[in-house]
Order: sequence, then structure tokens, then C-alpha cells
Amino acid sequence: MTPRVEAWMRQAESDMAVARLSAEQGFHSQACYHAGQAAEKALKAVLVAAGSTPPYSHSLDRLVEALADLGFNMGPLRQLHLKALSRMNTETRYPHGDAAPADLFDTNDSGPALSMATIVLEHIQSTLAAG
Repeated sequence: MTPRVEAWMRQAESDMAVARLSAEQGFHSQACYHAGQAAEKALKAVLVAAGSTPPYSHSLDRLVEALADLGFNMGPLRQLHLKALSRMNTETRYPHGDAAPADLFDTNDSGPALSMATIVLEHIQSTLAAG
């Protein structure tokens, strides 16, 4: 693994740690946001490892498809509902009318977000280890 790929993965793991800590402290919108960021950066790490420039996109489904097109096994990730995690990228940061994201997200949101992001990171770690 190159230093650049390692940097992407370190940041993905850091975002995942922040997501877990945020959920533990009751900051569920922030946990969802950082879980999505962790998954996104892990997926982009594989694109970097493949010699591609990661697209400026928060769509996890598009990143999974780009990796599949490059020949990577993305079957396990295609089973996830990553679109929901992608949407959390903006929905968790900006108010919706009179409601702040902090008022709209709870453990019913952060739990699945953390689970999906964990699956993505674990799959990407094994993909990178396989070379």
C-alpha cells in the first residue's frame, strides 16, 4: 500500500472513530455524517490504489460501481443501502426548515449508518490487503 492510499485509509478510520464517539455521546446527526465520510474515503482509497483520481462525488453507490468497473469485488457492498448513507452527507449538516439536523437524527439513524460504514471499511481493508 502506498503512503497516499494509507493516508486515505487513516482518514477513513479517523472519521469512523469520530462517528462512533459522536453516537456514544448522543450526537447522532454528526455520527451519521462521519460514518458516511468514513465509507466514502475508504472507497476512494481503493480508487487511488488502482491509479485513478477519485471523483468529486459523495455518491457511495457510484464509487462502488466505479470500483466494480475496475474489476474489484464489490458484491458485498452492493447489498447495502448505501444511498441512505450518501444522503446523510448533506441532510445531517444543514437545517430543514425550522428543524436542525440534531433534532432529526437519533439512534435509529446512527446505528444503521455505523453498521454500513463498518462493513464498507472492513471490506475495503480486506480488498487492499489482497492487493
